[in-house]
Amino acid sequence: MTRAKVRAKAQLTVPDEIRRALHIGEGDEIEFTVHDDGTVTVRGFVSIPTDQLWFWTPEWQAGEGQAEADIAADRTTFHRSAEDMFAHLDGIDSGDDA
Repeated sequence: MTRAKVRAKAQLTVPDEIRRALHIGEGDEIEFTVHDDGTVTVRGFVSIPTDQLWFWTPEWQAGEGQAEADIAADRTTFHRSAEDMFAHLDGIDSGDDA
């Protein structure tokens, strides 16, 4: 159990152990949810700049997961040039798998 004391203006310092558990740091937010039974859920909330929101869409994250799985399973290719890479991709698109 970890405790913190509420100071003037309802401020408190979140103990280091709790900050680590919430994966938060300076500038991040904390979200509180009050439940009907009186318990409160606390979770870290990290704001994402609007120009980076695309990365966190479910579709993009699914692609990231697939890429990680392909890398882990050694389903990758190496190309010495961009031309070689595009020739390989063109082969995949046409079914040749160049």
